[in-house]
Amino acid sequence: MKKAFIVVNAYTASPHELNQPKRIAEELALLGVKTEIVRNSPKLLEKEGDFCVYLDKDKYMARQLERKFRLFNRAESIEICDDKMLTYLALEGFPQPKTVSSLLCYAEGEEPSGDLLGEAEALGYPLVVKECFGSLGKQVSLAKDRSELLVLSRRLLPKPHLYQKFIGESAGRDLRVIVIGGKVVAAMRRTSETDFRSNAELGGRGEKAQVDESAKALCEAVSKRLKLDYCGVDLLYGREGYLICEVNSNAFFGTLEKVTNCNVAAVYARHIYNEIYK
Repeated sequence: MKKAFIVVNAYTASPHELNQPKRIAEELALLGVKTEIVRNSPKLLEKEGDFCVYLDKDKYMARQLERKFRLFNRAESIEICDDKMLTYLALEGFPQPKTVSSLLCYAEGEEPSGDLLGEAEALGYPLVVKECFGSLGKQVSLAKDRSELLVLSRRLLPKPHLYQKFIGESAGRDLRVIVIGGKVVAAMRRTSETDFRSNAELGGRGEKAQVDESAKALCEAVSKRLKLDYCGVDLLYGREGYLICEVNSNAFFGTLEKVTNCNVAAVYARHIYNEIYK
């Protein structure tokens, strides 16, 4: 019997997040793979199966599971995509907004480095400030001047974060492209009337989009560089072409499936099946 399991976060109760494993499990079942959805736990190391679809971001458990199972995505790829600064560094040579990494601080009560703030301000205002770890756009802010930058920098001092040039041409809009098995399968344009972030979870709306050859080649090259079986690449509209904003190894596809009528879960399930059984 073909058998596998899908790992979700140990604590999540979000219907939005739990839709993803449900859809993938349904499509794997249609291919004859008995698939169990389980919460992350050390006990998973005792499980049996042909492979594991890993939809959590716990890099430590991912590396332990990968000693025994083929993971989709691979542990290293998940780790790179989960850390926005690691993603930026891994994609050196690709078109990206200019970015300055925060300096890690391990002591309480310190002030942000003046040298660092000077480097960040050189990118110009408004200035994007991102925590390196986060999702759904919730850990991304915009500093309009030095006073706002200081407030954000002080608050984030104990956390890894980065400063990024604001791409005004793309304010409130981006292109989410899903890549599976190294090939673009669907895309949606996300727009917001009220926020510089276009995430659907923050009020943005999605609509089906065509992917031109430039975006297609860029997203497929990103997927190859990061060794991803599945990902969502978020592109910004720059003056001279597309810029890579983020790469999500576990990009939610619920909204995209609805607006594009593309069965993303089925394409992903078929890719996994072919990787394991053919």
